[in-house]
Amino acid sequence: MTEFRFRKSSYSEPNGECVEVARNVSSAVAVRDSKRPGGPIVTVAPAAWDAFRAVLVRAD
Repeated sequence: MTEFRFRKSSYSEPNGECVEVARNVSSAVAVRDSKRPGGPIVTVAPAAWDAFRAVLVRAD
């Protein structure tokens, strides 16, 4: 399995409350807390992630 390559989300707060997202695996989007890189990772289908982001954009 390909290892996830995480990057800081553009929705992260400047105060250090950061979410990291990995989209380098075609079958899943992975999300983790940047303060706990060895902690749990949540994975969702790419379509579910895109729907989640669409809701955030409309909420802005």
